[in-house]
Amino acid sequence: MRIGILGGGQLGRMMGLAGLEMGLEFHFYDTAADAVAGQVAPLTVGAYNDWEKLQAFAAGCRLVTYEFENVPLETAQFLRQQGAEVFPPPLALEVAQDRVVEKTFLQGLGIPVPLFHAVLTKNDLLEGLERTGYPAVLKTRRLGYDGKGQALIGGPGETERAWEELGGQPLILEAFVAFEREVSLIAARGRGGQTAFYPLTENWHRGGILRQSEARPVGLEGLFAEACGYATRLLERLEYVGVLAIEFFVVGGAGSPAGTRLVANEIAPRVHNSGHWTQNGAGTSQFENHLRAVLGWPLGSTGARGQAAMLNLIGVQPSPTQVLQIEGAHHHWYGKAVRAGRKVGHVNITADSPQQLQERVGRVKALLESLA
Repeated sequence: MRIGILGGGQLGRMMGLAGLEMGLEFHFYDTAADAVAGQVAPLTVGAYNDWEKLQAFAAGCRLVTYEFENVPLETAQFLRQQGAEVFPPPLALEVAQDRVVEKTFLQGLGIPVPLFHAVLTKNDLLEGLERTGYPAVLKTRRLGYDGKGQALIGGPGETERAWEELGGQPLILEAFVAFEREVSLIAARGRGGQTAFYPLTENWHRGGILRQSEARPVGLEGLFAEACGYATRLLERLEYVGVLAIEFFVVGGAGSPAGTRLVANEIAPRVHNSGHWTQNGAGTSQFENHLRAVLGWPLGSTGARGQAAMLNLIGVQPSPTQVLQIEGAHHHWYGKAVRAGRKVGHVNITADSPQQLQERVGRVKALLESLA
C-alpha cells in the first residue's frame, strides 16, 4: 500500500517512518534532490508544475497527501483530475496559503482573529494603521515561516522601514495581540467525520522560531473545550481529512471583562512542529494519526501519557549519547546538514510529574546552550 507525499522535508520523513511500522510504503515528490525524506523512501525530483512527472508519481500511489501547506493548489487539483485521492482536500490549501483568505474564512466561522487589513499599496498600509493602531504586524500574504516575511511596526516612525522591507507584494496588516501565552491544538478528522484532539500545547518562540512546546493535559480545560469547538467548525466546513493544527493567542485573563479567551493566529493543514511531542508522549503520534485518517482507518488515542515536552534543535547537533543520558529524553534527528538558524532535529522529553518534566527540560536546555 503506497502513499504519495508531496514535499520531502522532515515532516514527510517522520510521517514515512511512522508509516513503515504499519506496513505502508511511500513515494515522495520534492523539488530538491537532497530532500531528507528521500532517506527513507523513493523520491521523485521535479517541479510542482511538471505534469508528466506528477502523473507518473500519482499512478503508483493509492492516495496522495502533503507535508507542507505551500504545495501549489494547481498541483493538488491536477492530481485529483488524474483520479488520485488527495487528502487533506485542496480547499484547505486554498484557505491556508493566503493570510487574508485564511482570516476571512475563520471570521466567517465565528472564530476570533486579530483585526486585519489587506495591503497592496502604501496608502492601504496607512489606512490599515488608522484601523489597527500601533503596534501592528505587517506580513506577506503568502509564504513566510519561522518569522520570515513579517515586520513589526511599533510606531509611525517605523512604517517606512516596514514598507521598504516588504512592499511590492500582497500583504496583510494585523493588529498586535498582547497575549498571555501561545498555544496550539492538533486535531485529526477521519474520512467518516470522526474527530480526535490532542491536549492543548503551550509554545515558546524566539526570533520567530518555535523553541519549546509542552503538552497541557490539565489546567487549561476551559480553553481546550473552546479550541475544540473552533476546530470542529473548521474541520467540518473544510470537509477535512487528516491532521490539522491551529495556533492561538491566549488573551484576557482574570482581570479582563471578557475573561481568558482564544484568538486564532493561523492554521496549518498538516502535521505540525508543536505536535512532535506526541511521538513519545501520546497514545498515538500525530504522524500515525494523519496516516490513519487519510486511509480511512480508525483514529488512535490522542491522550497524553504523563507529562511531555519538545525542544527544537536549531543549528546545534548534540550526539545521541549526550541526549540519551538524560532520563526521559528522546533524540530525533532529521538527517540535515547543520547551519545557524536551521531546524535539524528535536528532543522529546517525557516524565511522570510536572516537576520531573521541568527538571529534565532544564537539563536538556543546559546541554543545548553548552553547544550553541
